[in-house]
Amino acid sequence: MKNKLMAFVEDAQLKKDVPNFSVGDQIDVHQRILEGQKERIQVFSGTVISRRGEGMRAMFTVRRIVQGEGVERVFPLHSPKIAKLEVKRTGRVRRAKLYYLRDRVGKATRLRERRVKDSESFADTVKTKEPAVLE
Repeated sequence: MKNKLMAFVEDAQLKKDVPNFSVGDQIDVHQRILEGQKERIQVFSGTVISRRGEGMRAMFTVRRIVQGEGVERVFPLHSPKIAKLEVKRTGRVRRAKLYYLRDRVGKATRLRERRVKDSESFADTVKTKEPAVLE
């Protein structure tokens, strides 16, 4: 059981504008970089290969190929260093972790796109469906 005081403090720190994304999605992570006194935004785009944790401890891993070499970065979801998250494509996957993409290069790393009728994600539509009532 979580301590109520800790839960209260953590809930105040959570970001409210986090988009709903899942493993297999192509996303752009806009990260704040501090160089001396100047601050700039650097974009890291790639495929989400894992998500873990909950609340303030939520983390996600993004993988992309740079000059033929695979690069992975792990980001805290609610970090103040992350300026914005943009979902470019939604991927249709059947696994919780896509570590098998590490062994693949080129077109083999492409995932099928998940088709959603409107702007809601698949997870939202499943949660909002009303349970069937048997008469």
